[in-house]
Amino acid sequence: MRKHPGTPWFPQPAASEITPQSIFAERRRLLQLLAASGASTGLTAWAAREALAAPAAPDTLPALPSSPSTVPGARLTATPTPYADATGYNNFYEFGYDKEDPARYAHAMPTRPWSVRIEGLVEKPGTWALEDLLRLQPMEERIYRLRCVEGWSMVIPWVGYPLAALLKQVQPLGSAKFVEFVTRADREHMPGLRRGGLDWPYTEGLRLDEALHPLTLLAFGMYGRVLPNQNGAPVRLVVPWKYGFKSAKSLVAIRLVEHMPATAWVKAAPHEYGFYANVNPGVPHRRWSQATERPIGQGGLLAPKRATELFNGYAEQVGSLYSGMDLKRYY
Repeated sequence: MRKHPGTPWFPQPAASEITPQSIFAERRRLLQLLAASGASTGLTAWAAREALAAPAAPDTLPALPSSPSTVPGARLTATPTPYADATGYNNFYEFGYDKEDPARYAHAMPTRPWSVRIEGLVEKPGTWALEDLLRLQPMEERIYRLRCVEGWSMVIPWVGYPLAALLKQVQPLGSAKFVEFVTRADREHMPGLRRGGLDWPYTEGLRLDEALHPLTLLAFGMYGRVLPNQNGAPVRLVVPWKYGFKSAKSLVAIRLVEHMPATAWVKAAPHEYGFYANVNPGVPHRRWSQATERPIGQGGLLAPKRATELFNGYAEQVGSLYSGMDLKRYY
């Protein structure tokens, strides 16, 4: 695949469409954390200096922004979702099934201290503290569309780095074929767990080559800020060419395995949800069409819908992963 000189190879909207700089103004808590942990080469001194001078608001995440651009063949032209909508309208069933429940309840969940276990078929299993994850790789800003299976979408500037950076550190064994992701299950702070519905803790999975793809992001922030709890704090997965439920939130374990893991939605409703969950307008959900989507934050229920794109608009980048596969059978 060819890359235009001077542009990132993943699809992003035009510079005029990026969320206004004013929402990036707050700095203190994570800058101090990064200054203490030496989060990435070239950012440590900057973070220490900025932490002292920053205003008191506590949630900015430093990043190395990618130059916004549109890659031919995978254009992303929608207006970015307003921050209030992106943080107030969420699926995070551990906190409840209403879209407002995560913002209503998630603030009570503690996210410090935090660690992620790396288990299974790797040369170097172990537990990674959040501070170690933060210092592993310089952060980038990636502007991706998130497409939900119910038919709504958002465009969000995520902050993080490719999951491949972490997986390469732990050295997958040759027998590893899949990656399973396990999320937090905290009955004290997650009221949705008491209502049942899914097999908690929530689990998701990718093929190893999907997990190693450069578009697959380990995210610590969005809109230049630390991830809000309702959006998956303090660390989550973002897989932009798949439906949103594949992007597991509040990760506590990453497990490399030989066989396809049984994921939460496949266990709950295998006739409705497949393992792959690639965005595909030609494969309808059992109860609704996937051919169109409604962008959140653009006029409510009366906003015009847009046509859903194969692989969410990332077909040029990820289509080769599924060469020769029947995408209606492997949905």
